[in-house]
Amino acid sequence: MLPSGGAAYTRPDADSGIPAPETEEAMPRDETLWFVIAAYNEGPMIAEVVRGVTPHARVVVVDDGSTDDTGDQALAGGACVATHLVNRGQGAALQTGIDFALSQGAAHVVTFDADGQHNVDEALEMVARRRAEGLDAVLGSRFLGTTVNMPTLRRLVIKAAVIFTRLTTGLKLTDAHNGLRVLSRDAARKIRIRQDRMAHASEILSQIARLGLNWREHPVTITYSEYSLAKGQKLSNSVRILEDILFGARS
Repeated sequence: MLPSGGAAYTRPDADSGIPAPETEEAMPRDETLWFVIAAYNEGPMIAEVVRGVTPHARVVVVDDGSTDDTGDQALAGGACVATHLVNRGQGAALQTGIDFALSQGAAHVVTFDADGQHNVDEALEMVARRRAEGLDAVLGSRFLGTTVNMPTLRRLVIKAAVIFTRLTTGLKLTDAHNGLRVLSRDAARKIRIRQDRMAHASEILSQIARLGLNWREHPVTITYSEYSLAKGQKLSNSVRILEDILFGARS
């Protein structure tokens, strides 16, 4: 049975008429590892991002009401695609994707950005660390790792979010708005994202604290490419993050 949530699901197989890509025989992929990617108008990049993951893990892309060919490109890359008929926001898209991954037997869930900012090898390192240390969650930190071309305003906004999150949750973390996360199956089932938009990042951390989950940060590289800068690093988006964080805290 597919999870609820108002999403339609399509798979890259014979039923959809879109062939699934071949995976590398030398590196058999982990069928219990799922990457969840929320995508809104990411047609130019999403197939490339998906193809970087499919040799290692299964992928569900949530096409969050895109007006371009995001869904078709994700299918062409080899992802299962969940489609929101209207744009609901990244938080809602991630919850839809997590529900789907769990319904397919996911033992680990990785949340991963659609714009090429994240590194697949680092995500796999985080999965290995979760297994080795028996953690509930591994959270990516760009401030323990590296940032490439990070805008100054975005750095200031995230630093402010770190302070806010430490004060409100007690979590001694270094990065509060990093979309690269690894969750165990149990943690993914317990965490429920109710903030549809950017406040979901703080909401996840609040629930990790409230549930007493065992977590660690892991150094990662976040690359701010010309594409990602054009897509999501505008002044209005940085201000919106702060607004959503404060709104989420009052909800």
